[in-house]
Amino acid sequence: MSGSLLRPYRAILSARFRMLLQYRAAALAGLWTQIFFGLVLLMIYEGFYRSTTTRPPIAFAEVVSYIWLGQALLAMLPWNPDAELRAMIRSGAVAYELCRPIDLYSLWYARALAWRTAPTILRAVPMCGFAAAVLPLIGLGEWRLAPPPSTAAALAFGATLVCTLLLGCALTTLINISFLWTVSGDGAVMLLTTLVTFLSGMIVPLPLFPDWAQPIVQALPFAGLVDLPFRVFTGHIPPAAAASVLQHQILWTIALVLLGRWLLSRGIRQVVVQGG
Repeated sequence: MSGSLLRPYRAILSARFRMLLQYRAAALAGLWTQIFFGLVLLMIYEGFYRSTTTRPPIAFAEVVSYIWLGQALLAMLPWNPDAELRAMIRSGAVAYELCRPIDLYSLWYARALAWRTAPTILRAVPMCGFAAAVLPLIGLGEWRLAPPPSTAAALAFGATLVCTLLLGCALTTLINISFLWTVSGDGAVMLLTTLVTFLSGMIVPLPLFPDWAQPIVQALPFAGLVDLPFRVFTGHIPPAAAASVLQHQILWTIALVLLGRWLLSRGIRQVVVQGG
């Protein structure tokens, strides 16, 4: 798309981003909740690592950074849909969206970009500051968020994080499109939340899964949301292997965008709006 064609989507992204930045109180409440859950998870994993008699596939220090990154970037994950768009579809106000002289999928994808970035910025910066600087000051240095082991690892993580955002927005847009076929959409949201939290590594890092499950969970798109980029950050995946991570994320993003466009084209043809 040329600059003029991208202008409406940039405008939507900018407006939604600035609006979502206003929810600072909600971000603060979520920050303390995520700090609490991060500490609980660290207690569980420390007990697990202290009691194990075999060499784990991922070091405890790497798991610590893995957990804090998961809490800091929770809002970037596609575990919840766009509430405003969901209400528009249920009320019939989506008809106004259909009247806009722009590509509907690109419009909803731009909304998803704002939905995933603004809340993440509000929470990630103070969360990382707490995990990296405050914990060592109170005697919990073993639970701190350690920096990447090298500049190459940091740069590779930055690239994979951008692809994580694009992949998460493709999944978010896909779940938003599913509301065209459902009354409330609660079932689809619960299913996506379960898949994302369990199969991405948010609860249990994927290297700790059984050997028979590794080919399955690593092949699914959810690994590109948490496990693969986080292991690039910790150095568990070396920077030289980051290209395969980016390939995994990009291919799944393209596939999900194409699937979303196809479903949206079918959904629009059968959408019913009250009053006509």
